[in-house]
Amino acid sequence: MSDSGEGQEDFDDLGTSPSRITSPEMRREVQKAVAWTAVIGATVFLVFISRSLLVIFGAMVFAAMIDGGARLLQRVIPLKRIWLVSIVLIVTAGFGYWLATYAGTQISREAAQLPEIVEQQVGVAIAWLEKQGFTVDQADVQSMAGSLVSGVGTVTRAIGGIMGGLTTILLISIIGIYIAVDPMLYERGVAWMLPRHRRSEFYETVAKMGYTMRRLMAGRLVGMVFEGVFTWIMLAAYGVPMAVLLGILTGLLAFIPNIGALIAGALMVLVGFSGGTDMGLYTIFVYFLVQTFDGYVVIPLIAKKTVDLAPALVLAAQLIMGILFGILGLFLADPLLAMIKVALEQRAKRTDEKLKNQTPETADGT
Repeated sequence: MSDSGEGQEDFDDLGTSPSRITSPEMRREVQKAVAWTAVIGATVFLVFISRSLLVIFGAMVFAAMIDGGARLLQRVIPLKRIWLVSIVLIVTAGFGYWLATYAGTQISREAAQLPEIVEQQVGVAIAWLEKQGFTVDQADVQSMAGSLVSGVGTVTRAIGGIMGGLTTILLISIIGIYIAVDPMLYERGVAWMLPRHRRSEFYETVAKMGYTMRRLMAGRLVGMVFEGVFTWIMLAAYGVPMAVLLGILTGLLAFIPNIGALIAGALMVLVGFSGGTDMGLYTIFVYFLVQTFDGYVVIPLIAKKTVDLAPALVLAAQLIMGILFGILGLFLADPLLAMIKVALEQRAKRTDEKLKNQTPETADGT
């Protein structure tokens, strides 16, 4: 026993363990360093998986579109959700099949002629600028056009990263269908990981996000159909070449606010001026008529009352997301911004409610 006591005394004489920090100041600095390391590590991890997270968000957007269609059908057809979702998917697949087969021949023929017409009209515009006294180098313009085409190809390849664009679309579709069939299953799964006192707030925020997303996508789809069909009818009535192709491009690009309308308008005007000045001026009139009616009548009636986003903020988000994630980020910038806005509004609402529920004594800290 004495030997054991002497050994313990000898061990105590050695002092504290070298891994133990006795200084409070040093301990606080180490804790700060660990916290910053964790933050940096989490940020790097999120950047690493950001493209996968964007694919998941794209699937949620696709699920919201299916869910919106199923809810509309449920008002007139009292069927189970699985059948309503199936009807929406069958109608969507049927439209895609018609677009690829029945209209595919004419569209592909017109699409082959479009680059040549655009190039010719760019040359006409350069000649007009030179007559006005501007010096335009044809080689520089061709170089810029080549860089643009190369950039578009690069962005297109970047849609799916390593997996490729088709795989990304397939993943978004499959995950979106699973979510649309039983969205409550995934909501309960996420809520289960949260503290009990946070679950009611989570369900409220998710319900608001789902409603907002459905309204946003409904407005987007109605706007796409309206712009595409109305553009096609107006251009075909005047005899503008490639009216079908321009209508389809206008409708598809309407999914991207701001930027999509500018691209569609530029293509429409270039093709219009290939048939003369009068036709070119008519295409300008059609473009402004369609965009004005869609922006001030169609969208406000459906989505703008629910999702009121500042145009400059949307454009900035599109530029950032487009640079970071390519076309996929450009398509999802607006929905992502809307969801962030809803989350911040819900948080501010709960904070205001807590402040209102506080008594004067509690607010004064007495």
